Amino acid sequence: MVQKAGKNELEALTNLAILMWDSYSANELANEFSDIISKGDAQFFLKLEHDVPVGFAQCQLRYDYVEGTKTTPVGYLEGIFIKDGYRGKGYAKELLAECEAWAKDNGCLEFASDCEIDNIGSFHFHKAMNFTEVNRIICFTKVL
Repeated sequence: MVQKAGKNELEALTNLAILMWDSYSANELANEFSDIISKGDAQFFLKLEHDVPVGFAQCQLRYDYVEGTKTTPVGYLEGIFIKDGYRGKGYAKELLAECEAWAKDNGCLEFASDCEIDNIGSFHFHKAMNFTEVNRIICFTKVL
């Protein structure tokens, strides 16, 4: 079962998200997710197996330029995660379908995403879900 998630599901979302975005603290993620939910231009979804949260997806409306798109707003997959032991069952595909339907219901004609250049698993997921690669970049920074 996939369900929309809001502030009542913040703990479950945070517990899953910290497994993917481990450079953040749980408190940082919970605060960020709470802010995102309050703004109303994003949606979280939880994948449940026997009422246990095993995955989540975060999608958002983007009004700025999104690489490779021609319309605005664009539905954007900000993150998607399935716990080890639950992968390979089509759960991420279910979550993505909910995100795409949400974006379409919110006036989007296009849907986009990104992944780190070295995240091969994410790259293969995106290709399997019929995303088209439009660009590759490497970003640089230095202290002045």
